[in-house]
Amino acid sequence: MKKTTVRTRVLTGAVALAALGAGTFGAMTATAAPKGDGDVAQTAEARKPDTLTSTHLSIDAATRAAEAALHAAEKENQHVSVAVVDRNGTTVVTLRGDGAGPQSYESAQRKAFTAVSWNAPTSELAKRLAQAPNLKDIPGTLFLASGAPVADKGAPIAGIGVAGAPSGDLDEKYAQAGAASLGK
Repeated sequence: MKKTTVRTRVLTGAVALAALGAGTFGAMTATAAPKGDGDVAQTAEARKPDTLTSTHLSIDAATRAAEAALHAAEKENQHVSVAVVDRNGTTVVTLRGDGAGPQSYESAQRKAFTAVSWNAPTSELAKRLAQAPNLKDIPGTLFLASGAPVADKGAPIAGIGVAGAPSGDLDEKYAQAGAASLGK
């Protein structure tokens, strides 16, 4: 193994020190607050037409809806999984009931995603497949009864999917119970 010279070690240390100093300076600059009047580093304000505001369920509301759907199923001795997704189709809460089949977890998520994507119960969407069979090819969707949308002022803000009961009608009944618990 070749020994490094004193000169190489000094240069390597200097480069490392310079990089560390530049990183520290950059971090301090990035976190510095604007000073106010006349300061060049003022924060730019976005114009109203350039921004959107959307409504999402809180984690508490999503959990409450999932629990309401699961309890509705348990009252009828059904073993299901429940998923609640936000407006963007991202899963917020998933509950897998005792004894629910392994396929029910993913199915519930996909049904919730489908319901929020079209702002319609999945039982209605399943009927549309006769006219547009390619709908079933959209990634992440599942066109079987048992997904319920949640809307605020007509705009979809969440979807609730249930899977595991012997029929889609039962699953959708439980999803609707979850949606009803939100009062929307």
